[in-house]
Amino acid sequence: MGVFSRFKDILNSNINTLLDKAEDPEKMIKMMLQEMEDTLIELKSSCAGKMAEEAKLRRGRAEADKMAQRWQKRAELAISRNLDDLAREALIEKRKVVAESEKFKGLLETSRKNVESAKSDISKLESKLNEVRIKLKTVQEKSRRLQEERKATNFYDCKKEEETYNRFSQMEEKIDRMASENELNNFKNSTETKFQNLEEQQEIEKEFEELKKNRSK
Repeated sequence: MGVFSRFKDILNSNINTLLDKAEDPEKMIKMMLQEMEDTLIELKSSCAGKMAEEAKLRRGRAEADKMAQRWQKRAELAISRNLDDLAREALIEKRKVVAESEKFKGLLETSRKNVESAKSDISKLESKLNEVRIKLKTVQEKSRRLQEERKATNFYDCKKEEETYNRFSQMEEKIDRMASENELNNFKNSTETKFQNLEEQQEIEKEFEELKKNRSK
C-alpha cells in the first residue's frame, strides 16, 4: 500500500508529520520518493498528451482560417465575373469554416489552460520532490552520525573495560608479588632464627662446659 492515495495528497502532505509517525523514517522517505517519481512520470506523460492535443487544435484552426481566406477570395472572384449566386455560395462556405475556426479557438483556450495546469502540477511536484530529497539527506546524515556515536561509545566502553581489566591484573600481580616476598621473608626469618638459636645453644653449651671445668678443679 502506498503512502499517498492521490496527487493532491502528495502536495498537501506534511513530510515531518508523516516521518514522526514512521518507525523507519529513511524507509518511509524512500517510499515517498518512489511514489512521487512515479507520479511525476505520469504527470509528464499526461502533459505531453495535452500539449500534442493543443498543437493539433492549433493546426486545425490555422487550416480553418486558411480556408476562410480562400472562400473569401473565391467570393470576390465570382462577384468580379458577375456570378452573384456563386459568390453567395462561397460566402456560405466561408461562414462554415469561420464557425469551425471559432470552435477551434474555444477548444484551444481550454487546452491551453489544461497544459498550463499540468505544467504547474509538474513544477509543484518537482518542488516537493526536492524537499523530500533534502529531507532524505538530512535523515541519512543523522543516522550516520548516530552510528558513529554508537561506535565511538562502544569503543570507549571497550577501552574502559580493557583499562579496568589491566588495572585489576596489575593489582593481582602486585598482590602475588607481595605474597611471594612475604613468603620469602618468612622463610629467611625462619632460617635466621634457627641459626641464631643454634648459635645461642652453642654459646650456652660452651659456657656450661667452662663452668663444669672450673668447678671440678
